[in-house]
Amino acid sequence: MEGRAAPDNDQQRASGPNRVLAGAAAAAAGAFGRWPWYAKVLAVWALARLFSFGLFLAVAARQELNPWGWEGTPSYLQFIGAWDSEWYGKIFSGGYPAEIPRDATGRALENEWAFYALFPGLVRALAAVTGLGWEVLGPVVATAAGFGAALMVYRLFAMKASAGTALWGVVFVAVNPVSPILQVPYAESLNLLLLAAALYLLVQRRYLAAVPVVLVMCLSRPVGVAFALMMLVLFIRRWIRRRTEPFSLADTWRMIVLGLASGVGALAWPALAWAVTGDLRAYTDTETAWRGDHLLLFKPWFDEAERLFGPVLGPAALLLLVLLTALYLNSGSVRRLGVELQVWCAAYLMYLFAFLNPLTSTFRLLLPLFPLGLALAFLSTSRAYRWTVAAGFLVLQIVWVAWLWRWTPLPGGGDYPP
Repeated sequence: MEGRAAPDNDQQRASGPNRVLAGAAAAAAGAFGRWPWYAKVLAVWALARLFSFGLFLAVAARQELNPWGWEGTPSYLQFIGAWDSEWYGKIFSGGYPAEIPRDATGRALENEWAFYALFPGLVRALAAVTGLGWEVLGPVVATAAGFGAALMVYRLFAMKASAGTALWGVVFVAVNPVSPILQVPYAESLNLLLLAAALYLLVQRRYLAAVPVVLVMCLSRPVGVAFALMMLVLFIRRWIRRRTEPFSLADTWRMIVLGLASGVGALAWPALAWAVTGDLRAYTDTETAWRGDHLLLFKPWFDEAERLFGPVLGPAALLLLVLLTALYLNSGSVRRLGVELQVWCAAYLMYLFAFLNPLTSTFRLLLPLFPLGLALAFLSTSRAYRWTVAAGFLVLQIVWVAWLWRWTPLPGGGDYPP
């Protein structure tokens, strides 16, 4: 009788460590699965921020010529304190100018009024208590706000998806290509926290509770116009459907109050700039100082399209972009977000199309579209798909930091802003 073949010793030795590693990975995954939701979210966010921290250090080691006067390799705090962080630092130290600086032709020059006061004001208040400076407190406040935003984003996503899918949505927000901005002294992380909280209350139809959140949010970043537009669309939708979907009198006036508050919040910063400087166009002229032109709705997109693709293909390419965006916003995965988040994304994109001058900073300004992170998670429950998307985002982070955050002078001077 022929005996069973003896096992290969080399194969046994190779499979032993593999089984140990597989067992350890399964045990770690099981332990992670038993953590409370907030611990999982904070752990995911911490790992993402640690990756971005290492990425900043690696790219900083390759920074040479720069306009900030660094000699040798800049430190982490020096490196993340560049670009608009410098403007926020100026506001922290000296506030806002009493009048808009202008050149000989009357055109506004770049100045602090382009940057909203909530973030530097919060850092300044903490500095008065702790005695620490901008260089330390700016990144600390931005990073802490990012962790708060992660928790709020999860709570919002968990209203629309299972716990696992909601966590993957947070993963995609945490590692998205521009997510390193959530730990530098910019207002993005604070705005993300407040926006997620406002949308969370909106989805719950706690309209009056959302009012103070929205008003404060409108002092962090210019998102009030988009929020007011979203409220208008949602109100009209509920009014049209009132015969089939209950729309009580209480909800009617509460939505009106939140919509009006959003409009007031959107106008608050331009009005404050006007009040301080006595210049009605203080804010709008300052915003357009970076583009060297007057504020003309939609025009910069057509100009940029024509510059990139020519006078015929340019408008066609822009039209194609708009059509593809509209199709995506009506896709199944985006509709699963619910009407409030779907309309928010559409309203914010409309705001960008109307007011934004499309530059390399456009990538960063897409961050308020964070609900699309959950839409990505809805596309497939496949682990291979989700890990591939996360890995792709990490690679794009490297591209974003190495290309845009690192100063590389252009032939005509300056550099593309992040």
